[in-house]
Amino acid sequence: MLGVRTTGPQAHDRAARSALGKRIAFLVAVAMAASACAPGKLVGQPLPSPVAPNFVLTDGSTGETVELASRSGHVVLLTFLYTQCVDTCPLTAETIRNARDKLGDAAKDVDFLAVSVDPIGDTPATARQFVQDHRLSGVLRYLIGPRDALARVWQAYGVAQGQAQGSPIVAHTDVIYLVDRHIRGRVVLHSDVTVDDLATDLRILASER
Repeated sequence: MLGVRTTGPQAHDRAARSALGKRIAFLVAVAMAASACAPGKLVGQPLPSPVAPNFVLTDGSTGETVELASRSGHVVLLTFLYTQCVDTCPLTAETIRNARDKLGDAAKDVDFLAVSVDPIGDTPATARQFVQDHRLSGVLRYLIGPRDALARVWQAYGVAQGQAQGSPIVAHTDVIYLVDRHIRGRVVLHSDVTVDDLATDLRILASER
């Protein structure tokens, strides 16, 4: 009958089912939100040791001293390049720029460092030109220094370097290290990494605290 409220067992069952449905919907929403907020799996190859050896070198573009340990609180992308390279290094630089662009606001939490593998050919002038050519001025800190200082960094990060006398070509290990906010080495990638994968790993690390 219209206007009459049912209060028997059926009404209680409907109320219980409604309450259960709302509870399930709430739990599903919470699970989805937690999944969306949880950091994903890093694409790069995990490093066997979290140690990221410290170093101090000079930014070829600005002349400023750069120490890895001082970058605590920031994610660090660390790679090894030389300015006269015509294949792998320009590809790496372009991938870095495009990945940075994909990061959006998260890019402010990432420092991009390139260590020279050519102590003779990489000068302040060539370093500045390299970052300008790849539209990375003010983004990529191209680190240079005397051979002995650079060689210590190469050795610490497992980078082999070789150059025939008089040749502009430098053979070197192709690596991109990602270091977290606590100066712990997390993963290693290479120049064939896609822009999306590099941006994903950087975004995951930038989301960590």
